[in-house]
Amino acid sequence: MTHSNVPKLITVFGGSGFVGRHVVRALAQRGYNVRVAVRRPDLAGFLQPLGNVGQIVAVQANLRNRASVVRAVRGSDHVINLVGILFETGPNRFDTVQDLGARTVAEACRDADIKLTHMSAIGADSQGDSDYARTKGLAEEAVRYTVPDATIIRPSIIFGPEDGFFNKFAEMSRFSMFLPLIGGGQTQFQPVYVNDVAEAVARSVDGSIESGKSWELGGPEVLTFRECLELMLSVIARKRTLVTIPWFAAKWLGSLLSAIPLIEPALTRDQVILLQDDNVVSEDAQTEHRTLAGMGIEATTLEAILPSYLVRFRPAGQFTRGMMA
Repeated sequence: MTHSNVPKLITVFGGSGFVGRHVVRALAQRGYNVRVAVRRPDLAGFLQPLGNVGQIVAVQANLRNRASVVRAVRGSDHVINLVGILFETGPNRFDTVQDLGARTVAEACRDADIKLTHMSAIGADSQGDSDYARTKGLAEEAVRYTVPDATIIRPSIIFGPEDGFFNKFAEMSRFSMFLPLIGGGQTQFQPVYVNDVAEAVARSVDGSIESGKSWELGGPEVLTFRECLELMLSVIARKRTLVTIPWFAAKWLGSLLSAIPLIEPALTRDQVILLQDDNVVSEDAQTEHRTLAGMGIEATTLEAILPSYLVRFRPAGQFTRGMMA
């Protein structure tokens, strides 16, 4: 619960997304009133049961529209920006959403003197080769300059019921005897559970962690891309051949898939570039305790969670027994 007799109002941009719905629930459980700022409030009704009647309200806002952002933050005690994209579609470009959008939110918070928590990502780098990493890095710099005491959260790859990583490859394994190992599958990840990320964000609102810092969130295990796929296949009880795709071929394939209109690309060239660098908590963050452990959060293991939502990909679902298919 909040420390005041009157529940604080928290505005969450991107609150209807994968991470957002878990953040909204964590805030509601603490007794906060939550204003979810989304492009389509009519599609965010599923969030309301996460809190009491009237506790969670969706409002219309678009990071490309400054006036809507200013309206959305008005009267808030704290603002959380979770908005990010993994690939570009139509007007949703990395520069406009992840860089300029983050600047707009930060400037609205500065002008209204509102605290800010900003979701970034491990690997964010304003000089990076990947457009995703570059715009995430530019956003971090803009947020830190505009709201110096903002809290920046930088997770590794996030897993959970609606994730776009383990679910994607598990779905692929239902129809294909082969799964791709981009660049040989040696890139390292430190998968972090979505509820742990949500708890970290909620603690930034509580004030129980130090503001003005960048926190790097990773789970208890560091796994290669290959090891992640092998673990996923073990959980869903399927045998599949892992086929190495060289970097140059993966970039070509990503460019080809991105050019197909009206579908979500299974892979983009920018994602391939991103995969060339490991995605793990830095030594500096560990030394300075800017981690989940430094927040007092015990990281959840993959083995404890993956079976709970990947079971549907087993050959006979929860009734699967015996040999792998």
